[in-house]
Amino acid sequence: MPDQLRDPFKDLAPDQTVMVLPRHLAGPGTTDPLMVWPFPFDDGWHLHTTDEGMVFASSPCVRMWTRFAPEPEKRGKGTWTISASHVPFGPSAWEITFDATTPVEILHDVHTELLDLYLESRHSDQNHLFDDPTAPHEAYTMLLACGWSHSVKTDGTQTFLAPDGLGGVQHRYATTGSDGPTWRAWGGYPSEPHWQAHLSLGAPTTVVAAFTASLISAVPLHRAAKDVPFHTRHDLYLAAPAPAKQTSGTLPVAPPPKNAGRGRSL
Repeated sequence: MPDQLRDPFKDLAPDQTVMVLPRHLAGPGTTDPLMVWPFPFDDGWHLHTTDEGMVFASSPCVRMWTRFAPEPEKRGKGTWTISASHVPFGPSAWEITFDATTPVEILHDVHTELLDLYLESRHSDQNHLFDDPTAPHEAYTMLLACGWSHSVKTDGTQTFLAPDGLGGVQHRYATTGSDGPTWRAWGGYPSEPHWQAHLSLGAPTTVVAAFTASLISAVPLHRAAKDVPFHTRHDLYLAAPAPAKQTSGTLPVAPPPKNAGRGRSL
């Protein structure tokens, strides 16, 4: 029993594919920029690679760009960085970073929302990439609806924790005289997270809302057993039965989530 509690995947073949929830503990999945980026590269979007393995994508106007910098020797395995500037090649108006260990489906949903905002701004007289009217509560109310806890500190931050305590979203609502990101999120133990995300002041709240919606989505993620983070496996649920072949052990089957968040899936 202790071994099964420590690693409920132990009787599965390493390459056995399972469907798991919650998303914040699922592991990164396939780290492939072309799976993350929904950009129409055949319609003016730019794609560049470097000899060091770094991959860049940018909008036709070169005011919005995103980059994947792999660093396999580091804990986060690299960084996904998104930035936008008011003029081509100008200083960043805001920046979003994710560890490469962030679930790839969440990264995809964030970039899809960014593309939508970019296209809406290009065809209207409003630019929501830099002036997003979405209120912050749109990004965190859905967390509360899914049972995440809420605490507020006098330092101007509020924190939302997943029911299992192994995922969190922090919002800095008092920005005057403060440094650091406006939004921070993580999955895993807070002292040693599997992944982290940081969204600076000015990052579109609509994108933050897309991130949190994907984070709590009830759509399960496909993962090979060997790729699921080890230390929090006992908090994962099998969202659908794994194929009978190669499975002499099972994971707990997740009940239908209550008040599941909206979210896209690959």
